[in-house]
Amino acid sequence: MTTHTINVAIVPGNGSGDITEDCNYYAWLRDQLRARFNAQAVAVHLKNMPDPVRASQSKWLPFMETQLHCDERSLIVGHSSGAAAAMRYAETHKVGGIVLVGAYTSDLGDANERASGYFNRPWLWDAIKANCGFIVQFASRDDPFLPWEEQELVSSSLGAELHAFEDRGHFQDEEQPEMLQVLERRLKDALSGK
Repeated sequence: MTTHTINVAIVPGNGSGDITEDCNYYAWLRDQLRARFNAQAVAVHLKNMPDPVRASQSKWLPFMETQLHCDERSLIVGHSSGAAAAMRYAETHKVGGIVLVGAYTSDLGDANERASGYFNRPWLWDAIKANCGFIVQFASRDDPFLPWEEQELVSSSLGAELHAFEDRGHFQDEEQPEMLQVLERRLKDALSGK
């Protein structure tokens, strides 16, 4: 029986620059998943993104396809701007699933966010749902950057499996054990054909 590798693409938030591995939980999550799964079964991708400050949709979505290998067997973990990128990517591409961390729906009145290109048109919620094997969302009511209402709108619009917290801020801690648990469960399901 031939098995196909499942890709996990960790898409960071903007501002990580050329030090993505040193930011937040990204490298920790990559290393935890690599330790738990055979590399032939699960490949975990974490790379410095092009245009890391603006996080331009025109640069990030092609990079996700060509460099992070996002396809129908991929799980995309998108944080902040990476969550916006994951949602826009899933509007037009089939993916195994998306894990949205600190997701939001508007430019928040910020010129840099406005220039990114993610927020200049309506979200295609139905297309995202149709193209994703599953949608999980991590949100925190005390996020200093994102209003709870926007995080809630993502959840309700996508019918996401919502993991809501009171005290995680913008999910910038070096470890995210609940996220790891969810990904481990989803990967085991995918590998067993569920």
